[in-house]
Order: sequence, then C-alpha cells, then structure tokens
Amino acid sequence: MSSPTGRQVLLSSPEKDLKGEDYDLAAKEATGLNSPSEDGAPALILTPAADRAIVWKFDLRILPVLAVMYLFNSLDKSNLGNAKTAGLEKTLGLVGNQYNIILSVFFVPYVLTAPFLGILGKKLGPNRVLPAMMFTFGCFTLLVTAVKNFSGLLAIRWFLGMSESAFFPLVIYYLTTFYRRGELARRLALFYAAQSIASAFSGLLAFGVFQITTGSLADWRYLFVIEGSCTVTFSAFAFWYLPQSASHASFLSEEQKELAYYRMQTDSSSIVNEKFNLRDSLTIFKHPTSWLILGIEICLGVPLQSVQLFLPQIISRLGYDTVKTNLYTVAPNVSGAVMLLVLAFASDLTRLRFPFVAAGFLFTFIGFVIYAAIDVENQLQVAYFASFMMTWGTSAPSVLLDVWYNNNIAHEGRRVLLTSIAVPLANLMGVVSSNIFLNQDAPKYIPALATTAAFGGTGLILTLLLGAFMVTDNKRRDAKQGKVDLRTVSTEELRDGPASERFRWFY
Repeated sequence: MSSPTGRQVLLSSPEKDLKGEDYDLAAKEATGLNSPSEDGAPALILTPAADRAIVWKFDLRILPVLAVMYLFNSLDKSNLGNAKTAGLEKTLGLVGNQYNIILSVFFVPYVLTAPFLGILGKKLGPNRVLPAMMFTFGCFTLLVTAVKNFSGLLAIRWFLGMSESAFFPLVIYYLTTFYRRGELARRLALFYAAQSIASAFSGLLAFGVFQITTGSLADWRYLFVIEGSCTVTFSAFAFWYLPQSASHASFLSEEQKELAYYRMQTDSSSIVNEKFNLRDSLTIFKHPTSWLILGIEICLGVPLQSVQLFLPQIISRLGYDTVKTNLYTVAPNVSGAVMLLVLAFASDLTRLRFPFVAAGFLFTFIGFVIYAAIDVENQLQVAYFASFMMTWGTSAPSVLLDVWYNNNIAHEGRRVLLTSIAVPLANLMGVVSSNIFLNQDAPKYIPALATTAAFGGTGLILTLLLGAFMVTDNKRRDAKQGKVDLRTVSTEELRDGPASERFRWFY
C-alpha cells in the first residue's frame, strides 16, 4: 500500500511495553518515518504510536470546533420552545395553530435544499461550506429579534431551514475523511452530544435571560440576540481554522499527512478525496438496504423532533412555572448526552451498530408509553423519569444509525449523497411532530405521545430486521466465499459495495 506521493506504507506489529533505549526508538517511530522502501525512497511505517498521535491531533483540533459549531446550530434551531414558554405567542399575536405552522415550515426547505448543499460541500469542501452555512443561520437567528408578527417569523424560519439543511450531513461526511470506521461512532457521539448539551444549555440560558425585567425588548428576544451573535462570531473563526481533509491538515507533519491519507484509503474510502460524480453516486439507491435505512430515519425523526421541539411543553405538565420548567429540561438533556456516549463507546468497542440503535428506539418507546399511560400530576417522579428515557432514546439512534450506513459505503460520493438525503428526511418528520402537539390537546398531549411511541416501536422493528438481514447475508457470503475479517479488508476493494466479492456488512 502506498501514500498519495507513492511512498510505501507498512504496518508495524502491535507495540510492546518499551523502556530505556527502546523508548527512544519508539519515539522516532511515532513520526511514522522508518527504513527505505525498495525504490530507495524512505518508507512510512504506521506504528500504533504514530496512529495514536494522528488521531489524538484530530481529537484535539477538529472535534471541539465542530462540537461548538453544532451546539450553536442546535441552539438556533430549537430555541423557539424556550421562547414560547416566555410569551412569544402573546408578543407576536399568534393564534390557533400558527405556532405549529412556524415550526413546520422550517423543515420543508430543510429537506429540499439539503442534497444540493451536500453536493456543494463535497465539491468545495465541508471546511468552507459549513462555516458559510453557520454564518447564514446565525444572521437569521439575529433577525428574529426584529420580528413583529406571524408572517415575519414564518419567513425567517423558512430561510433558517434552508441555511441549516445540510449542516449535520456534511459534518458526518467531514468526519469520515478523518476517522476510520471503527473510530467514528464515539467521535460522532462526542460531537452530537453538543446537541443534548445545547438543549440543556438553552434551558439554563433561558432561565437566566428570562430574569431580565428591564430593557426595551421582550425577555425572549434577548435569547436570540445572544445566540445569533455568538454563532456569527464563531463562524468566522471556523472558516479560517478548519482543514480541507486529513491529508491537508496544517497541524500534521508531511509524514503524518501521508499516513493520514493511508488510514482513510484502507479503512474509510475506496478513493480518498474523490471528485463528485452525480450519476455514479445515485447508484446507492439501487440497493434495497438504502431504502430501509430511509424508513428507519423516518421512524427516528418523529421522536427526535418531538423531544427537541416540545420537551419544555412536556415538562410543563409537571405543574411548574415558566422558569422552573426550562430549568427542569436540563437534567434529561444532559442524561441523554451521557447515554449517547455510553452506547456509542460500547458500539465502537464491540464493532456492532444495530443492537445499540435498537436499544435507543426501545428507550424512546418505553418513555413515551409511560408518560402517556400514567397520571402525571400524581406520579411526578415516574413522569420525570420517563422524560429522561425520551432523551436517551433519541440521541443515540441518530448518531449510530448514521455511522452504521456510512460504515458500509466506501464510495465517498454515494456516502455524502445518501447522508444528505437521510438526515434531512429524519428532520422533515418535524412537520409531523409540529402538528401532533396541538394546543387543544394540552396539557396531556395524548395523541402526540401515542403517535411518537408508535414511530419509535416501528423503528425498533425495522432496525432489528435490517440487522438480521446483514448478519444472515454475511454468513451466506462466508459459506460461499470463505470467512472474511472486516478488519483485514481494505476499503479500496469495497468501492462497489455488496457487489464486491470481499464485501461484508458492518452491522
């Protein structure tokens, strides 16, 4: 195997405990540079130490920036729930289901524009398109401060949906250009945990902002001023800072860049930094599994958006005032982030995906069933625990499902195209969530809770069916062609997916 410059790359044997002079040798090997190759050029050896050094740099330099970006993305998308508890509807004169319409309209352009922005991100680079999107949705968040009526907020929410549409899909694709398949779940989970933290932080921020009793603006407007300003400011830093890909990262040495390229070539992409070809990429939809993935995304989207958009309203049934209601959303969201990390780390450790996706759907189903079935006012502790289970079951499936199908697609163009459709499709289910939590069903929202639980249960069944198919198909391929260890097959050989002889499902 060679690097992009043609230099030979070799894998060393696993490291042993090193002491004394051997430690100095290991330190030199950590650069990856070692003995000459057959043509006389220095060969690169990817030692475990060199591998860890590269991954550690990615963890320190890439993940924190992306996590902060996604935190602002989540804040700017979901802050209406907090604003509603502080009188947004009264200030703007919203009547009937106008609030639900404002929530719903966000998801229409979100789905329509995501594939195009995803393709643009592949062509121009996520390191440029992501900060540009961030700057745009930060500006629209700031404009909410000037809204006077229903039509003004409706227009802003439409353009906000456009500007945020491909953000998460592009981040997923971007991370696949830095991390191997077995490294991806826990890294994406750390990144995605920013959404749960954002929801918790949003509750804390709202708790503080809603204490403002002076000033020329309604207290909920200050929420958008603070969040929008911080978003715009950070987008400028991200545009300057983010590298194009692992092999172009300025914080890596030249040897490390070549090793980083090799890592992606052998365990992520069939062709690293491949130019986008739409016709070739569209062939991903010839695989039946792609359509089943989209079905699971739909089932995931309803509980995910229900929790993200309506958790303050769900918690308000416990009987607390506006300030306490927002404060009581913090603990469930934090616990959701913790559960996400637990399941994601376990998934990478076991190299299994679908059992943990199914576990998340099970949590969701149980949480919503409990909340709908009990007498909330007389069983406050049980009801509050059920809200924890709701957050446990929404974050983890979203991350692990996206990692699951990305792990099985070595073709970069097909990977980014499917992700740019699947993730927005899940978010489109916000249209469903926005129109089942109706004011006339308050405070119990029984139809909404039952509908959300049904989607969670269906998602559980579809996940188990897809997982069972992959396990069975792998056994069929092993019986026909001989047993193949996924870790020994380079993704260079897997460009054609299931049509490749040595292809095995990463389930």
